[in-house]
Amino acid sequence: MNTSSPIKRRVSRKIYVGNVPVGGDAPISVQSMTNTETCDVVATVAQIQQLEKAGADIVRVSVPSMEAAEAFGEIKKQVKVPLVADIHFDYTIALRVAELGVDCLRINPGNIGREDRVKAVVDAAKDKNIPIRIGVNAGSLEKDLQKKYGEPTPEALVESALRHIDYLDKLDFQNFKVSVKASDVFMAVSAYRLLAKQIEQPLHLGITEAGGLRSGTVKSAVGLGILLAEGIGDTLRISLAADPVEEVKVGFDLLKSLKLRSRGINFIACPSCSRQNFDVVKTMNELETRLDDLLVPMDVAVIGCVVNGPGEAKEADLGLAGGSPNNLVYVDGKPAQKLSNDHFIDELERLIREKAKQKLAEQAAIIARS
Repeated sequence: MNTSSPIKRRVSRKIYVGNVPVGGDAPISVQSMTNTETCDVVATVAQIQQLEKAGADIVRVSVPSMEAAEAFGEIKKQVKVPLVADIHFDYTIALRVAELGVDCLRINPGNIGREDRVKAVVDAAKDKNIPIRIGVNAGSLEKDLQKKYGEPTPEALVESALRHIDYLDKLDFQNFKVSVKASDVFMAVSAYRLLAKQIEQPLHLGITEAGGLRSGTVKSAVGLGILLAEGIGDTLRISLAADPVEEVKVGFDLLKSLKLRSRGINFIACPSCSRQNFDVVKTMNELETRLDDLLVPMDVAVIGCVVNGPGEAKEADLGLAGGSPNNLVYVDGKPAQKLSNDHFIDELERLIREKAKQKLAEQAAIIARS
């Protein structure tokens, strides 16, 4: 199957969040955010480790108090993934986590306050080479912009962002990325489009407060999918009222669908109908659960009948096409073996894992030769 993406990405400046590059020619990174009580170090570390296992490149942690800042320092010592501290209102918290080794500071300049406070944060970031994310949100625009525009608009979001970017420019600070988030898809898409034309810094994508697992996934996929397909975006977070691990999974699924990034299995599965020779829905539920630990990029087709089954299976690394009396397994486009419906999920899992090991060995050999 063709793995290259036709998308031409917007050219942006590259920055680093810890050891993770953002922007430039770097892969689009996937982020999530903890929802534990930050002062509960054990619970927060455990959740960060779960997010890292799911593939998160960067994790954001809310730091609402100085007590949480001290806890953040302990958390930072116990995890490997780069951490972003989410700071609102109290600039001294940002100064403290900068001392404790934060990898990025997320601030909303609109609620940090006076320019001298923003300058203090920027000076600390400059001194310790810490990037900043300017986080503009439709729900927390500056009062004068709310009065000027009457309500949140794409233009208001962009004006807020440019205002703070201009201030960072005056401080000779370019180590930053920007987000202009809204819960309204059209507003967010328009704001990012406008901003992408005016700055060279990386853009952090997100539809804020998108909703629950299903509705939030759909809303995020629509909004971020439009932007990503246009080449806009360097890092993203799917905001869901759900387990943060699901945010990471959805993020990678979105990037895989656009061929912008590959991680784990890309399943091609039919929705099932009366032609199916096996229970496609049950099979897919089982396989997705059982194979969640596989990280090697590969295409697996699961098609219930002979109409599209052979064609899809031949294009995948491994495919199953329903047939009577037996189903046919294809490996690398060629018929490999037949499977009856009795306990065939166990055998299919075994074959997929074998193929994954083979692909990993091939990748290792390529790296060794280079």
